[in-house]
Amino acid sequence: METWDAIRSRRNVREFADRPIPEEHLDQILEAGRRAPSSQNWQPWDFVVVTDREQLGELSGVWRGARYVAGSAATIALTAPTPADEQERDRLHYDLGQATMSIMLAAADLGVGSGHAAVADQPLARRILDLPADRFCAYLIALGYPADRPLRPIERPDRRPFEDVVHRGRW
Repeated sequence: METWDAIRSRRNVREFADRPIPEEHLDQILEAGRRAPSSQNWQPWDFVVVTDREQLGELSGVWRGARYVAGSAATIALTAPTPADEQERDRLHYDLGQATMSIMLAAADLGVGSGHAAVADQPLARRILDLPADRFCAYLIALGYPADRPLRPIERPDRRPFEDVVHRGRW
């Protein structure tokens, strides 16, 4: 798939077919996250990949909006050091956002759907993922082949009109 097609095809998928993702595709998706841009090349992330069905079921309990994680073929937990202050927190979340989008676009390019989730229950995430004391789990990205329909470019996305969003030179 071309980059523009991957961008137009990516959508949040929350129902997955019962089909594994080939290891080489999963590694390619992870490599996209590893190569994401980062402030001053900080690269604060570590990725914990979960494919075990029981562990995915447990992980789906870290936030009420993450129930679909249980049905994913794989879920990537984006982990990072606990930020020292507000500035580091903001920088960290910006970098994690870039890694998230890189992962999701690489997945879409391979026909793999994705859905992102927050993590509210840090103690549960820490226990399930066996995180070191100085790390936290910022986000989850559930991956799998869509159960309903394959990814394809969306011609009319549910987005604000281009003219309402884009301002040239000034507001």
